[in-house]
Amino acid sequence: MKSNPHLDRRQFLGQTTAITGGGLLGAGVFKLHAAEGETDQFYYRLAPTDGPYIDSQRGNRAFAFRGDKIYLSEDNGATWSREATFPEAENITFSVLLKNGNVLFATRERLYLSTDQLATHREILVTRPDGTAYRPHTPVDPQQPGWYFHSLDGIHTWEIEGKEILVWGNYCNVLGGPVPANIYYSTDQGETVKIAYSFGRNPKFQQKGAEPGEFLGDPDNPLLCRHIHAVVYHPAERAFYACSGDIDRGHGKECHWLRGTYDMTADRWDWKVLISVDSNSRYKSGGINFVDGLLYWAADANGPKKLNENYDRGIFRCAPQDFAFPDKHTKLFAAEFEMANMIIEDGVMVAGHCAPASTFKTGIAYSPDLGRTWREYDLSEFGPRSPVRFQPKNGDGWFRMDLRKGWIERGEVLFLKPKA
Repeated sequence: MKSNPHLDRRQFLGQTTAITGGGLLGAGVFKLHAAEGETDQFYYRLAPTDGPYIDSQRGNRAFAFRGDKIYLSEDNGATWSREATFPEAENITFSVLLKNGNVLFATRERLYLSTDQLATHREILVTRPDGTAYRPHTPVDPQQPGWYFHSLDGIHTWEIEGKEILVWGNYCNVLGGPVPANIYYSTDQGETVKIAYSFGRNPKFQQKGAEPGEFLGDPDNPLLCRHIHAVVYHPAERAFYACSGDIDRGHGKECHWLRGTYDMTADRWDWKVLISVDSNSRYKSGGINFVDGLLYWAADANGPKKLNENYDRGIFRCAPQDFAFPDKHTKLFAAEFEMANMIIEDGVMVAGHCAPASTFKTGIAYSPDLGRTWREYDLSEFGPRSPVRFQPKNGDGWFRMDLRKGWIERGEVLFLKPKA
């Protein structure tokens, strides 16, 4: 069911305040020009466009960057109490706030860790399963090193056997140059980061002029993909689920679902392929969530399709053991447009439209009751934007998400707060 997309919404444009961030290396003052509004079911607001780009949040903490600096807040972004000089700040593509206070963040091809609230940071070299260093390739174009660590989803940490484990996959080969598709993990708060899984060498995403022997990716893995959409943990099965994209380009299907188990004692992964399909399928998807033992996901199925064939897309639910049997799935929402990002928390479901495929400018599908009822909203004042990287509510009750220009270029940050 579609709603009046601007039902009961008020806009507050040009609201200006000032925040002083008493950082370790000096104070940063930002004028805040934020757009705010509400629908009948939630409030929303942009992060101040004159402030730092708020890349991630957890509890009351937030990590941000702007210009040649990185920032850390301990009061949900109201002030930025820590800051540090980081010349590559505008090239940051990934960050995560860990339970013990560490901050792990990445540029396009380099990974860094701060263990002292940004007072210092150091580069972290990724390790292969055999213990050797996994280094980024030397790009033909230095401005196109590839996005080694960028993620499309926004939840990357889980408690397993009393220990926090960090797992994520890179959404790559859209901007930034060709790069291998990998799943990474850390069991020690980012002190060491290792490869959990590497996809094979996709001939369509290689550096210009490269010979097959120089192709990026795992030469021993026949499974190819363009990039990884999501990785999530299911506690009841003690297993991880991962899904990838994109489309069969003549070298094999690229949309896969994997199920992986991790042996903490042996530090060893075991991955199985659950399904491999082409792009007009509900399994071309993302936004994976587990709630009360059930699997929820959003599909961004697209072409090619037959003349009279419909796109197999929507928001679905099933028991994990029924995943491979579409007749056992429940379609919770018959989405008209592609949606590959979704979060579920406290019964609230939020999914975002892929802007280039939607008639909405900034489309949001919203359910306050775990999928029983739905409304769609167009936050059109933000222009054509795709909501991605959904993150759980912060200490003030706001979800955080990126608004990407078109589909993947960085735009703004949006916060959304459900009404009681």
